[in-house]
Amino acid sequence: MAERAFAPDTPELRAEWASFAWNPANAKAAAEIVAQYPPGRQASASIPLLDLAQRQVGEETGTQGWLPISVIEYVAAVLSMPPVRVLEVVSFYTMFNMAPVGRFHVQVCGTTPCMLRGSDDVLTACTKRGMKKGATTPDGLFTLSEVECLGACANAPMVQINDDNYEDLTEASMGAVLDALAAGQKPKPGPQIERQTSCPEDGPTSLKKMAERNYDYRGMWT
Repeated sequence: MAERAFAPDTPELRAEWASFAWNPANAKAAAEIVAQYPPGRQASASIPLLDLAQRQVGEETGTQGWLPISVIEYVAAVLSMPPVRVLEVVSFYTMFNMAPVGRFHVQVCGTTPCMLRGSDDVLTACTKRGMKKGATTPDGLFTLSEVECLGACANAPMVQINDDNYEDLTEASMGAVLDALAAGQKPKPGPQIERQTSCPEDGPTSLKKMAERNYDYRGMWT
C-alpha cells in the first residue's frame, strides 16, 4: 500500500495557502453544513468541511485537490477546534489527500478480492503510462495510489478515480479509461463489461421473473 504522510509544512506552502478562505459558494455551503449540528457539536462537521476545502483547493489548482496544513488550520478555526484534532481526521480517512495530487487521482484497490481478480494487470496498465505508486506523472495529470478495500468486491478488480468507480477491469479496459481521461474525455464509470451494477454477469440467478416485471412470488411460498 502507498504510504501517506503530510506534505512538509514549508514556508513556501505557508505563503501559498495562508490566505485560504471559502469562496462565496462554499461559504454558504459551509454555513449550511455547520447549522445541521447542535451548539457544541460543531466538531462533527469536520469531515464535510474538509471535503469542501479539498474540493476548493482542487478547483484552484486544477487537480483533484488536497489539504495543506494552512487549510486544515482554517477548517479548525471555523469549527473552533484544536488543529491537531482536525489533523487526526485528515490522517485517518484516505478520502483526504495529505499531499498534492494530479488532476486524476487513480486509487487502485489491492485487497484480496481485487488482487485475485487481476489488480496487478490494472497496475500494469498504469505503469505502462508512466505512473508510479505514490507519485504524480511529470505532466501533473495522474497520481497513482494502491489502497485498501474500496467496497466493490463483487466487481473486482476496480479503481476509484476522483469521484468515480471503474469496475470489472482488465489491463486493456483500464488502459482505455486512462487514455480517455488523458484525451479530455469522460469514460463511463461503473462496470466496464456488459453488466448491470453488481448483478451476476450472465443475468439473474434467482427470482428471474422479477427481471421482466414486478412478479408476485407469494403464491409459491404458501
